[in-house]
Amino acid sequence: VQLQAYGGGLVQAGSSLRLSCAASGRTISKYFMGWFRQAPGKEREFVTAISRSGGSTYYADSVKGRFTISRDNGKNTVYLQMNSLKPEDTAVYYCAASGAPFGSTWSSKEVYDYWGQGTLVTVSS
Repeated sequence: VQLQAYGGGLVQAGSSLRLSCAASGRTISKYFMGWFRQAPGKEREFVTAISRSGGSTYYADSVKGRFTISRDNGKNTVYLQMNSLKPEDTAVYYCAASGAPFGSTWSSKEVYDYWGQGTLVTVSS
C-alpha cells in the first residue's frame, strides 16, 4: 500500500490543523493505521494509532486531549485533527500502516509495514 500524507503547514500556537493520509494500492481496512512525527535532531516518535474498524484509538501522552485520529475506510484515508497546537508539536508527520494483529505494540515503529513520505508541521510561538 502506498501512503501520501498532506495538510501540513505553518500555523501559530493555539491553532488547529488537519492532516490527511491517502492510501492507494490496497484498502486500508486491512491495516492498523498510525501517525508518527520526527522533530529536527530527534528520533521518530509515536503520536497516535487507530484500529482497523476505528473502534480503538491510542495516543501519546503529549497529544492526548488535543489530537484526534479518525479514518474513513470508504475513502481509504486516515485523518489527524490537531488542536491547540504548541511549538513543540513542530515536526515532520508520517502516517504508517501495520498488518500486525490486534494487541500489538502500536507505539513501536517496528510494527508498521508501510510509511508515507511525511508532511511538515511548523508551529510558531
